[in-house]
Amino acid sequence: MLVVLLVLAAAAVVVYQGLTNASLYFRNADDAVAQRDELGDRRFRLQGTVVGDEPTDASGVVMFEVAYDGASVEVHHRGDPPELFGAGIPVVLEGRWSDLGDWFDSDRMLVKHTSEYQADNPDRVEVYNGSEPAPRAESGAGE
Repeated sequence: MLVVLLVLAAAAVVVYQGLTNASLYFRNADDAVAQRDELGDRRFRLQGTVVGDEPTDASGVVMFEVAYDGASVEVHHRGDPPELFGAGIPVVLEGRWSDLGDWFDSDRMLVKHTSEYQADNPDRVEVYNGSEPAPRAESGAGE
């Protein structure tokens, strides 16, 4: 009976750890700034619109600023941003607050495009009519 209880307790600990570590919290820029101390060094998703001048690229780190509801956050993103990335574009970034400074360190970026993309790029968007297999998206499309 003791072995069964130990196994159940171990399973409960594993399930609890899996559920708490698997959730990646989503924060708008204003919430992330307000909850900076509470968030500490935990990973989360930061949402905002790229503002200011064109992002700068230095040593494989793209630096830019995102804003949401009056609050702005400096971002240092490691990696290549998607093709649609630029000023005025909404983005979702995955990462954490930096230990070395007052910025957000990101290692994954998702870019949201609006219906304006389809209007501005009709040759890049195919409308699926349902009678044929859906066309496959090019690599990196939609991010």
